[in-house]
Amino acid sequence: MSILKVDAIVNENGGTTATINGYTPTLSNMVGRNRIINGDMLIDQRNAGATVTVNTGNAFYSVDRYFGAGTNSAGVFTIQQSSTAPAGFNSSALITVTTSATPSGTDNYRFNQAVEGLNVADLNWGSANAQAVTLSFWVRSSLTGTFGGALQNSDKSRTYPFSYTISSANTWEQKTITVLGDTTGTWLTTNGIGVLVVWCLGAADRLGTAGSWSSTRYDGATGQTNLISTNGATFYITGIQLEAGSVATPFEHRMYGQELALCQRYYYQFAGVLNNSVNDSYEWLFQLGNGVYKRTTIRHPVTMRTAPTVGSITVRYNDSTNTTATAQYINKANWSVAYNSPAAADYVVCNGYTVSAEL
Repeated sequence: MSILKVDAIVNENGGTTATINGYTPTLSNMVGRNRIINGDMLIDQRNAGATVTVNTGNAFYSVDRYFGAGTNSAGVFTIQQSSTAPAGFNSSALITVTTSATPSGTDNYRFNQAVEGLNVADLNWGSANAQAVTLSFWVRSSLTGTFGGALQNSDKSRTYPFSYTISSANTWEQKTITVLGDTTGTWLTTNGIGVLVVWCLGAADRLGTAGSWSSTRYDGATGQTNLISTNGATFYITGIQLEAGSVATPFEHRMYGQELALCQRYYYQFAGVLNNSVNDSYEWLFQLGNGVYKRTTIRHPVTMRTAPTVGSITVRYNDSTNTTATAQYINKANWSVAYNSPAAADYVVCNGYTVSAEL
């Protein structure tokens, strides 16, 4: 006979929630609680583990949904997917300083994820009903000391600098930061940037006192360690979770297919294989017997955040020769590829493209 033992069971009128194996299910720690996408760094559509170099610019995308940024090319760092990870995880994002710099003026270096407003609308930030959130993550660095980051709204007019301490070099440590919801400011609840989560890798003037909301843009915390100042310094991060409430719950591991679909709302790519084989992979466009201008619709794998930018289209005919193609009629559900087929073509296929609707 099976016996079910619990401390308490919620009755029909409400009551104490049962704790099962030390875990208490609540509305905030059930499925869908993590507002971060690809928090375990498993998805890397663009680079497949290759390094991305970040110098001057605001959007060097690495593993899906994360981008590096820097405002001064004097300092350079790379980002790549890594198999070094704490127990319970398979991947992390590895940041390595390849050219050190001492930040001055408005210099700043950051690792970020922009969370869509639709995914944080229930937090009610900017109102008297603003909810607290908890940010948790696993981190490992060759440096020790106090490190910083920030939560920001879309125009960076409301920011919350936070700090955390790395105690042991080259050792995985879990960090937890609880943030009271902001009762003022403008926080988007649309498909724009709802919350920008920033890990500051170096800054001079955009550092503020940790632990409170400000109307000044801060990317990190006063007194933080500037990773960018040490050549060869490494910084690994994974298991990132942003959830409602003041308690960090266990990381929400989603199925790989679910995580990939969440990422594809913002970016996806198709890289076909053409070897004149039954195992070829491509988007079939049109079979034809004479040269004529054609257009074919390609559906996105999921509905995208907004009408995306389509780039890097490769169209081929007869498995061997590229032909000119353009993207047309682009919307959140699909887009059309238009191409001019030569008279000698028996068939035309699309062998590759990228589609981006990043925040």
